[in-house]
Amino acid sequence: MEVIQSFTIDHTHLKPGIYVSRIDRGFTTFDLRITEPNREPAVAPAAMHSLEHLMATWFRNSEAKADVVYVGPMGCLTGMYVIMTGDYSVERMRGLTMQCLEWVLEQKAVPATTPETCGNYLLHDLPMCQWESRRYLARLRDDFHSEYTKLQVTLEDGKVFADA
Repeated sequence: MEVIQSFTIDHTHLKPGIYVSRIDRGFTTFDLRITEPNREPAVAPAAMHSLEHLMATWFRNSEAKADVVYVGPMGCLTGMYVIMTGDYSVERMRGLTMQCLEWVLEQKAVPATTPETCGNYLLHDLPMCQWESRRYLARLRDDFHSEYTKLQVTLEDGKVFADA
């Protein structure tokens, strides 16, 4: 089996920032890395769930709404994926994400948190979501990272997979 591209990222050196995870078939997958993997705590599930609702709402109502395919959390809870069609640079996504986070900080409630609108409507934490958003926004402004550190992976059959 081939190694999944995201498993070739050196997570021991990955800093919060915005990265291009992959570009294929007209889609760009952005890695919005909120915390430093394996060095900082992951985002708490309830805070990440609230951030997902808020970011999805904002992106799907933004100037880029026609190009938004997906907004959702990473399984490791250290960031979000945003999948876009069209031509989006890291800098453009940085600007959009900063606008989104500023909007998140102004919100008094999380949208779609009823049993009818959410599959786990009790799992939300707006104050912690806003704390994480404030910290991530400061990082995007003051200490921006956008270049992955890659790993070389040896597969079970001895083949070497490197994505530099």
